[in-house]
Amino acid sequence: MSERLPVLYQKKPCYDIVFSRSFAELWQELTALGYENRRICIVTDSKVDAIYGEEVLSLLRTHSQEGDGKAVKYVFPEGEEHKTLDTVKEIYRFLIEEGFDRKDLLLALGGGVTGDITGYTAATYLRGIDYIQLPTTLLAQADSSIGGKTGVDFDGYKNMVGAFKMPRLVYMNLSTLQTLENRQFFSGFAEVMKHGLIRDALFYEWLLEKMYEICERDLDVLQEMMMRSCTIKKQVVEKDPLEQGDRALLNFGHTVGHAIEKAKNFELYHGECVALGMVAAACISWKRELLSMEEYYEIRDMFVPFYLPISIENIDPKEILRLTKSDKKMESGRIKFVLLKKIGRAVLDNTVTDEELLTAINEIYYSEEDACE
Repeated sequence: MSERLPVLYQKKPCYDIVFSRSFAELWQELTALGYENRRICIVTDSKVDAIYGEEVLSLLRTHSQEGDGKAVKYVFPEGEEHKTLDTVKEIYRFLIEEGFDRKDLLLALGGGVTGDITGYTAATYLRGIDYIQLPTTLLAQADSSIGGKTGVDFDGYKNMVGAFKMPRLVYMNLSTLQTLENRQFFSGFAEVMKHGLIRDALFYEWLLEKMYEICERDLDVLQEMMMRSCTIKKQVVEKDPLEQGDRALLNFGHTVGHAIEKAKNFELYHGECVALGMVAAACISWKRELLSMEEYYEIRDMFVPFYLPISIENIDPKEILRLTKSDKKMESGRIKFVLLKKIGRAVLDNTVTDEELLTAINEIYYSEEDACE
């Protein structure tokens, strides 16, 4: 049985988040939205396609033969380096050649890169067509598939070109989490941990209590975890769908995280960089006496059991500082930074100085001198 979490904007239903353990109910959901006779294009990357592409395409084709619809698939090479306007251009070309019109539908099958590319394509093709998120990674299920942020990278800068485009549905097949490699799974967990830290101390404590079950990927525990995590993001996004205020709290850890991501040429996973960024932000919160020293070290050390980094080597802290200045969250020359007032309560702050940032970056920097001590 699936569970459903409605997402509302301005007191009107916008879309549902459906939690399932297979793709079996997907056609039922599409029919309920009126897409049974429409053309559908699955957009996915080469890695996800090899695992789930034919399963989903076969399911759609089996049912669409009963109506006038047609299901097709577009596959692009996996990797953040392909999250570009060039990839979007090739999808446009494919859709035009296949004759897709404004009433047709895109399905984003995959992780955050696929969701962002597909969403941006949907926002801009023919001035907007519908799309549905089918996230298959923990990172995408916990974060990027929800809230309507879409976009691509530009010259290595994260998500510098984008649009807000809400999906018609987010359909989460939780069993896909069991096929993820460990590093990818735990990278996604960083965003789950973030939700507890910024909004819900009890959820944060629950995550620590369920550490073993989460690491073992117990489906019952994962389903409760995702319901609670998505509820937090849903509440924040409903209050501020276009990120004019509190939605920016979801960027906790991302300013420094994105800078590390670019500096390391995307060798580290997004969640790994966000974990490092959260440690840096918690460090500033401690230095400002918003958090106690004990709280800071607990936050830092609790990433370790979930196989997330709390330090990094082979970086130039001043280069990381410089890259934070190119963050899209800059406002009037200042970074809109997210700090923790306490575990479970985040605040926005635009007074963080370069000196504070550099101190925090140095806190996560593991140098050769450290290794010799």
